[in-house]
Amino acid sequence: MSAALEIRNVHKSFGPREVLKGVDLTIGSGGVVAVLGPSGSGKSTLLRAINHLERPDLGYVALHGELIGVEVRGERLHELPPRAVRRQRTRIGFVAQSFNLFANLTARDNVAEPLVAHRRLDRAAARERAVELLAKVGLGDRGDAYPRHLSGGQQQRVAIARALALEPDLVLFDEPTSALDPELVGEVLSVIRQLADSGATMVIVTHEIGFAREVADDVVFIDGGVIVEQGPPSQVLDNPRQTRTREFLARVL
Repeated sequence: MSAALEIRNVHKSFGPREVLKGVDLTIGSGGVVAVLGPSGSGKSTLLRAINHLERPDLGYVALHGELIGVEVRGERLHELPPRAVRRQRTRIGFVAQSFNLFANLTARDNVAEPLVAHRRLDRAAARERAVELLAKVGLGDRGDAYPRHLSGGQQQRVAIARALALEPDLVLFDEPTSALDPELVGEVLSVIRQLADSGATMVIVTHEIGFAREVADDVVFIDGGVIVEQGPPSQVLDNPRQTRTREFLARVL
């Protein structure tokens, strides 16, 4: 399995607070990594560093060998122009906690918008593709619905369909069920489970331990801006080696 995502020695500070303290992580093509950790541990910042919404202060991120957000000039890394960064981000789908749908667009047009904005398809073809993607997440009959007429779980599934519109090489999920009522969590996790089964490369920040055990190839436990423990779910979740991991799991299980 070739490396899809490489994260090397990534540091990130906000003022005097160092949030990421040298993170190293490699994910193979088709790999699914679940990232666990307490609030403030650096999980969301790590996701934002991957798609260069936050520029690392040190280190780099590469997707299929291409540096994200920077280029090498001489012996230093230099920031790419914003247009080039935006182009790279089309290779990385991102699903946030809070859906972030356009309230004035239907579900179909929310999904079609990236295809039109990035000039992949004309609007008619983009809408046709959007209907296909909505069907993939179980919402083929809700294309004309506006976000306000959809449940939280349905809105998040629209957001997932939108993230898949540009056929990204990598999909990032930042606690995709944390804003949902408990009875709606299952429908979103089911869609993510199907994506994992289809061979998508994914990084999932989640607090759903059972789900992580089921779908992840690797579980990463991060705390204080460093990876404390990493390995298959059977090791990290059922037989953790680090005291800090055991303490965290004892509180959340």
